[in-house]
Amino acid sequence: MIGSTLHHRLTDDGHEVIRVGRYQSTDPPDVRWSVPHGQLNGSLLERLDAVVHLAGEPIVGKWTHEKKRAIRESRVDGTRLLAATLANLQHKPGVLISASAIGFYGDRGDEVLDETSGPGEGFLAGVCQAWESAAQPAVEAGIRVVHPRIGVVISRDGGALKKMLPAFRLGVGGPLGSGSQWMSWIGLGDVVGAVLHLIADSSVSGPVNLVSPEPVTNRQFTRALAGVLRRPAVLPVPKFAARLAFGRLADEALFASQRAEPGVLDRSGYVFTQPRLEQALGAALGR
Repeated sequence: MIGSTLHHRLTDDGHEVIRVGRYQSTDPPDVRWSVPHGQLNGSLLERLDAVVHLAGEPIVGKWTHEKKRAIRESRVDGTRLLAATLANLQHKPGVLISASAIGFYGDRGDEVLDETSGPGEGFLAGVCQAWESAAQPAVEAGIRVVHPRIGVVISRDGGALKKMLPAFRLGVGGPLGSGSQWMSWIGLGDVVGAVLHLIADSSVSGPVNLVSPEPVTNRQFTRALAGVLRRPAVLPVPKFAARLAFGRLADEALFASQRAEPGVLDRSGYVFTQPRLEQALGAALGR
């Protein structure tokens, strides 16, 4: 979702984009790689200005042992393979934008989280820590590495919103549990804009929260989405029902509270195009 939108933006701006993808991809990439086999042809990545790494197994679905292994290895092993390959190039890129997520912080209640906040506990927090650490070969090779910790992305084409829309359009959507958990969200346009900003600003490295300046509680998010769709949303989803449907994912993603703020983006001068939730939802849903 993010990669294809970023690709279109870059090509529209006149840049040449080389896409790296899996061997079994239905849309053939320019460069193929296989993380399980440790295969990535570095000679095809010489003389790049920037590399943006967004690949990873989707976290949605039942967290079986195999699913959790895929979530972790696709991120950690993939990042390590890419970082080591870039580190060994004769002509290294100036920057590696290597994605992470606000899941790094775990479930933190009402605590305000910035890039200096420590990691949380749980499976996703552990994955995010290992995910970021896996880029160390690039850091040691002198490549500027940025870890955008991406929040809940607002887009009708994927992510959480796409899965929420059917119920809300039928008027049977509602808050998750008490609805008091914080959601740190960001519009898809601002994700792409922030990535381009991070590529251009050579003073930024390390973790960067890619979230809007106005986080909301799940109840506030529910109210805003229902308002944009002009539908009621009064039926809460009890925790036991979410746990039956999603297992441990419910506790670590749906009910986890992360009140993150975009400290680094603000200080580096990034200007959000959709700082308010209603703007982002309206744009995403054509309202």
